[in-house]
Amino acid sequence: MDARTHESGCGDDILDAVLIGGGIMSATLGALLSTLAPDWSIALFERLGEPAGESSGAWNNAGTGHSGLCELNYMPDPEDASTAARIADQFALSRRFWSALAARGAFPEPDAAHPAAERSPLGAFLTSTPHVTVVFGDRDIAYLRRRWATLRELPAFAEMEYTEDRAVIGAWAPLLVRGRADDEPMAATRHTGGTDIDFGALTRALLATMTEAGNPVRLHREITGLRRGADGLWTVRGRDLDSGRTFLVRTRFVFVGAGGYALRLLQRARLPEVRGYAVLPMGAQFLRTREPEVVAEHAAKVYSQASLGAPPMSVPHLDRREVDGSAALMFGPYATFSTRLLRHGSLADLFTTVRPHNVVPLVSACLRNLHLGRYLLGQLLASRRDKFAELQRFCPTADAADWELIQAGQRAQLVKPDGRFGGELQFGTELVTGADGTIAGLLGASPGASIAPDIMRDLLERCFPARRHEWAPVLAELLPETPAANSAGIPLATAISLVAQQIPLDDVSSSS
Repeated sequence: MDARTHESGCGDDILDAVLIGGGIMSATLGALLSTLAPDWSIALFERLGEPAGESSGAWNNAGTGHSGLCELNYMPDPEDASTAARIADQFALSRRFWSALAARGAFPEPDAAHPAAERSPLGAFLTSTPHVTVVFGDRDIAYLRRRWATLRELPAFAEMEYTEDRAVIGAWAPLLVRGRADDEPMAATRHTGGTDIDFGALTRALLATMTEAGNPVRLHREITGLRRGADGLWTVRGRDLDSGRTFLVRTRFVFVGAGGYALRLLQRARLPEVRGYAVLPMGAQFLRTREPEVVAEHAAKVYSQASLGAPPMSVPHLDRREVDGSAALMFGPYATFSTRLLRHGSLADLFTTVRPHNVVPLVSACLRNLHLGRYLLGQLLASRRDKFAELQRFCPTADAADWELIQAGQRAQLVKPDGRFGGELQFGTELVTGADGTIAGLLGASPGASIAPDIMRDLLERCFPARRHEWAPVLAELLPETPAANSAGIPLATAISLVAQQIPLDDVSSSS
């Protein structure tokens, strides 16, 4: 008997959209499409037994709402704020999107006993948390001072504070100062408009929007192949990991939001747009403490400079986290390496993405980044004592007995052909779409989760141009052309408070 069946709940009908992967990207697109096109048939397939089980999970990332406030790698030139400003705009759009969904009743009210709850549906996943940058030594202090002077001229950063006063830094983040030598020069900036986000909780809330609209989320379903037919429809082949049966689904549109497995699926779909693309896996560990007395002393996300030769995503940071109603601190990241492309993947993963057309770009990218290899080797050889010494650079009085080492998510960094028979290692996020707009996929890593709504707005424009006028009224509400927090000229800290209370920013602007 043929073990192939049509997926339960999908029948023989042709779906309007299939979303692959149960993380923040597919969840964001699923919530958008379910709101914009309530008559569409949409299905999401996730290989694990729960959504957000990979990089979107709460402990698989640092939970930073990336908005350019404290991340020095977004502004290596202290006179050029373009990248930081762009990310601030994109994150402002994310907050606006979440607030608009909340106003529609998409998110349930959080438990009143939840410490992060601010009597708002956003409180179930978003906590106001100051973003602090700290540096040491005269050279980095001069850099930070120039960075602050540049940023404070922009409305989104106008409330950023700068100090070289140790007492002030101690008031912002006591653990940074306690036990530190008096003669060590240091400086810091702080913006009280920062956030900590439980992206796992946010993913689940967005997926609930899908299911409430009648669009199923199928777990334990591994997608193994994509093939476009002569009729323009996609046949999605997968396997039910519970029963072992294979299944087929036909759809007009496919989104591949499968994290480290995205490139492999796009390759199997024979998408010419990813010819020459490759990936390099990189993992991370963090030190974490739940010790109440230690956690109570730190109420910020503190970022600093990456060490010499380290990749941009290795910027060290000490983070206050709010997850499942309890607080903790995380410090890291410490780089790890595995040929797995997902945390719950296989050691053979990397090799399944190698093709004749991407060998040269992959090798070229490795040769161009030998410094990264040396950094990674040093990280792999580092003992737990070495790793703890890095934490003590931030927190001199830290006690090793209070901290545990945890494994975080696995990232697949993108390698792109550079047009000169070589390859370039990328550290951002890239949306890839087919020429006819019937398939799209997301490749790369940070700051993707924080700016998912902006990425999905780009996807809608590229893949559904014919729907632009039909969807315009709802899109204007959910994804405004200009992020409201900046266009209204409202300081960022005020904007975050208003969004959390579901007060339209344009109303505030017009009344001021």
